[in-house]
Amino acid sequence: MTEAAARPAYKRKLFWVALLYFSEGLPLGVFYDIFPVYFRQQGVNLADIGLLSLLGLAWTVKFLWAPLVDWARRHRWWISGANLGMACVMWFFAGQTGASGIGGPWLWIAIGAFTFLSATNDIATDGYTIELLDKREYGLANGVRIGFYRVGMLFAGIVLMLSGWFGWAWAYLLGGAVFAANALMALLAPREQSRASEPGTLAGELRLLRDQPLWIAALCLVVGGLLWPVLGPLARAFDWPAVVAASGAWWFKGLLPVGLMLAGALLMVRAARRPRAQLMREGPVFGAWVELLARPGMVAILVFILLFKLGDAAMGFMVKPFWVDSGFTNQQIGLVSVNIGLALSIAGGLLGGWYVDKRGIFRGLWVLGLWQALSNLGYAAAAHAVPLAPQGSEIALAHQLAVYSASALESFTGGLGTGAFLAFLMAITSRERATTEYAILSSIFAFSRAVAGWAGGIGAQEMGYAAYFFLTFWLSFPAYLLLPQVRRMLAATDSR
Repeated sequence: MTEAAARPAYKRKLFWVALLYFSEGLPLGVFYDIFPVYFRQQGVNLADIGLLSLLGLAWTVKFLWAPLVDWARRHRWWISGANLGMACVMWFFAGQTGASGIGGPWLWIAIGAFTFLSATNDIATDGYTIELLDKREYGLANGVRIGFYRVGMLFAGIVLMLSGWFGWAWAYLLGGAVFAANALMALLAPREQSRASEPGTLAGELRLLRDQPLWIAALCLVVGGLLWPVLGPLARAFDWPAVVAASGAWWFKGLLPVGLMLAGALLMVRAARRPRAQLMREGPVFGAWVELLARPGMVAILVFILLFKLGDAAMGFMVKPFWVDSGFTNQQIGLVSVNIGLALSIAGGLLGGWYVDKRGIFRGLWVLGLWQALSNLGYAAAAHAVPLAPQGSEIALAHQLAVYSASALESFTGGLGTGAFLAFLMAITSRERATTEYAILSSIFAFSRAVAGWAGGIGAQEMGYAAYFFLTFWLSFPAYLLLPQVRRMLAATDSR
């Protein structure tokens, strides 16, 4: 028996990778699996459920407070605090299960707080993991990472099943207890590594920021877009008639906040590429942006990150409402996610990590990305074959098999594609700024996911599930036009 094999599990890196990514995946499972089912059962229409995904924009701007986490260095404490905060939100929901719709401002504020805490948990977990691992460990570690991230997401299926048996209040209480347990376990992880050099001070960066109004304008636009979705509920709570009248329009609910954030992002790209921006290169917040965008071809890489999982993201937020509208009960939805999805997602993640180790990240991106797109066709076929029915209706065996097969395919191929994608993000991240740079790169993907979820609600409502799921299959391929730039970036990274 080797020395590594003789060590207890809790002293191995992969043990902590598994545990921490379970705690990172669980909030996403709650947000994308539990909330859509719960609100659909309350009679909320698909467009408004899609709008709910815009509260996930907190994952998009997490780079703004990632430097604070990086500077403080106590990643384990950030992880623990974020999980404890999410536990409190779940317990708040346990006491609010009688509320109808999503119009109450406190309900929106609670969901916004949940996504903010989840984003903070992501920042600390990703930065901690990148610093913990050596580059040669990325393939296997990403397999474990994806598998247990999916376990965390799919644990939401257990909570969903409990909601069908015992009611939503008990389900939310259990979810909160699991978050609290994650908070305690995170404190037992190995201490963070020391850093040879520290980034510049925030005070110094703010002094430079005062002389560069483009940065200030970009930041205002991004934050304005992030906060915009809560304007409608606040207007109803404080009786602002003009805003209430406009808040029901699709352009007010979705187009304006998305437009504000896109405009802010484009302005930030322009600001980062101006000569004076180099003065901010050592700053803890915008210095990472300047360093990233100074690399040749980086703008194309950012667009690739935005597009690579677009097809998957565009379908994802509408999958659970489709199950509800097809007549499946909470127990059936949760049972299939746990029993079939769990094993297949872990298998897909491990196989994807092995393939990347053997064939390389570039080949993994385009080959496994093709398999990832297949899950959209599976759901399109299922939606075409399965008729809509009230929840709890008797469902023909053939129709059950069609939806279960689509779910299994989505879990397995999603793990494959994510394995290559995460290895790519880690490979192009500088270890000196691991927490902040990875937060920026994953924020771009989160923006794509949030906007796709909002648009998905409108698309599924107007086109129907089958036609919309088929459309999302084709959204998987624009990213392939940027693969030559991806190859060059990976080659440049290997030479550093």
